[in-house]
Amino acid sequence: MTGGLARFSLNQQTVRQWSLPELVAGCAAAGVRHVGLWREPVRRHGASAAARLVRDAGLSVSSLCRGGFLTAADATGRAAALADNRAAIEEAAELGTRTLVLVAGGLPPGSRDLAGARERVADALAELCPRAAGCGVRLAIEALHPMYASDRCVVTTLRQALDLAERFPADQAGVVIDTYHLWWDDTVAGQLRRAGEGGRIAAFQLADWVTPLPEGALLGRGQLGDGCVDLRWFRRRVDAAGYRGPVEAEIFSPRLWARDGAGALAEVLDRYRRFVLDIP
Repeated sequence: MTGGLARFSLNQQTVRQWSLPELVAGCAAAGVRHVGLWREPVRRHGASAAARLVRDAGLSVSSLCRGGFLTAADATGRAAALADNRAAIEEAAELGTRTLVLVAGGLPPGSRDLAGARERVADALAELCPRAAGCGVRLAIEALHPMYASDRCVVTTLRQALDLAERFPADQAGVVIDTYHLWWDDTVAGQLRRAGEGGRIAAFQLADWVTPLPEGALLGRGQLGDGCVDLRWFRRRVDAAGYRGPVEAEIFSPRLWARDGAGALAEVLDRYRRFVLDIP
């Protein structure tokens, strides 16, 4: 892809109005060479069929979302989570991606023990990392904004994500750099250096932060350039940390979903060029 866009990856959720075949065809037509996929639509299509579809179009899968949700305090919940993550690892391997994104999970009902929940995540990683390594997959821990700590992700800073990842070999556990979740943290520059020095950056995802957030904020990811995140600063820092992999636009936006998929992709590509890259 010309114009400095060779590393661009389109996350499936950015144009979720497209089916998987439409996503692959639309990206191929636009010259996009990487896609980030989600497990639910991949499972509907079939992992082996999805892998063949992507491969035949000359695309690669930059990441698979998502595994995780590893904070259950009871044995039944823990066993179910581990089984689901083992399946996710196998799906990632089938798709040919090295990166399985993990969202840690929130507090169990009635719990206030954040530290204990994070430790259960570490315990689960100890069981899953060898399985992932055997499949050629790296588990990528994603820190989410603190507003999600209670119900979705007890890992809320890049420092916490690195503290977990660094318990395991770098080829087994890494971290996700997501601008939507990390832009507010005044320690993030130092943690990006730390991540780079340890070879821990497994994925880099882009979205902007706009206010006011929609109710619940889950669908509040802004189009690139519409909010307050210095996206170019993040891209430069991640590059300086040594990351050379795909740069994934992951934008949950009802406005984009209401558009024609090709038009939505064209707009994202234009914003990526204007607000993320160093070229005109």
